[in-house]
Amino acid sequence: MNIGWIPDSGFQLRKAGVQFDAVRLDGEDGLRLACLMHRMTGGDPGPVVVQVTGRHAVYFLLPAGSTARRCWPREVTRFNGTSGRISYVPVPALRGRTWPLSWWSPPTDARRFVHPLLLRSAAIELLGGAGDGVAARL
Repeated sequence: MNIGWIPDSGFQLRKAGVQFDAVRLDGEDGLRLACLMHRMTGGDPGPVVVQVTGRHAVYFLLPAGSTARRCWPREVTRFNGTSGRISYVPVPALRGRTWPLSWWSPPTDARRFVHPLLLRSAAIELLGGAGDGVAARL
């Protein structure tokens, strides 16, 4: 499988909002959300990356432009290309040495991503209500 934004080896940072947006949830909550998405999608939630060091982050990769202008629970960090904002997401290779990152759910197609509304609904179910105010919608 040849997906241009996945490195051939190791891992690289990819600018959010170009090929994809991302949502990060740290620690056990991130893993619980990944498991919930796995169950809700019959085992194919879309691309999900886990980091085993630091905050033990779980990154859900969504279609570009899909995370802005939606309220998400406060525990969720969004990575996108909204005006005045630059953010990067770590992406591991599909095989080989990628520590401290790995694919919890590898991509199956270059255009297949985590479904934004399903992920948002699952996050609200798991964590509680979405944040309020202008900052939560940007």
